[in-house]
Amino acid sequence: MGFTGFGEHAVDFYDGLEADNSKAYWTDHKDTYDQDVRAPMLAMLAELEEEFGAGKLFRPYRDVRFSHDKSPYKTAAGALAGGELGESTYYVQISANGLMLAGGCYRLATDQVARYRTAVAEDRRGGELVKVLAKLTKAGWSVQGDVMKTRPRGVEADHPRLDLLRHRSLHASRAWEPGDYLHERECLTRVRKHWRALAPLTAWLADHVGPPSG
Repeated sequence: MGFTGFGEHAVDFYDGLEADNSKAYWTDHKDTYDQDVRAPMLAMLAELEEEFGAGKLFRPYRDVRFSHDKSPYKTAAGALAGGELGESTYYVQISANGLMLAGGCYRLATDQVARYRTAVAEDRRGGELVKVLAKLTKAGWSVQGDVMKTRPRGVEADHPRLDLLRHRSLHASRAWEPGDYLHERECLTRVRKHWRALAPLTAWLADHVGPPSG
C-alpha cells in the first residue's frame, strides 16, 4: 500500500514513550508503533526510493553500552535514504515534536574530512558550497555539524571560508510541529519537496567527499 499518512496515534505514542521509556510501555504499545509509525515510514521510503535511493529505518532500540542514559528506546523514528550513515544522505524523523528533515553527512571519517577540506579550500568548489548553503539558510534551513573550535592546521586565519573549513561533518535540517499533515499524504509531499531542496548539498558532498575509504 502507498503512504497515506502516519497513524493517528503516532505522536501520542512518542509523547507516552518520553514519559515512560520502559519495556512495559513499549510492550503495551508495540502494536501502535508497528501500525502508526513503522509501517507508514516504510511505505513513505518505498515511494521516495526511485528519486532519492533506497531507504533504511533505524532500529527503535538505543545502544546503551557506553551511555549513562540507560533508557532502552529511541524517542523518535528516524530513517535514511540514498546511502549509508557516513555518506551523503537524506534523513526523515517523526517524534512527539513533529517532523524533522535533514540531509548531508552526519559522520565523516578522517579521509572524508581531508577531501572535504581540500574541496572547500578551492575557490571554485568551495564557492559552490557557499552558494548552496546560502540558499538553504535563506529558505529556513539550519546548517549544522561537528565544528572544531580552532582552525585546521595549515589554514590561514583570514581564509574566506574558515568557518566551513572548521567543520568535521556538515548537514542541514528543518522541523515542523505536529499537525494534520502528518496523518495525510501531504506529509509525503512535504518530504519530497524539501529533500529536493537539499539535493544540491547532498550532491556536492557526494561528488567531493564521497564514502569513507575502506
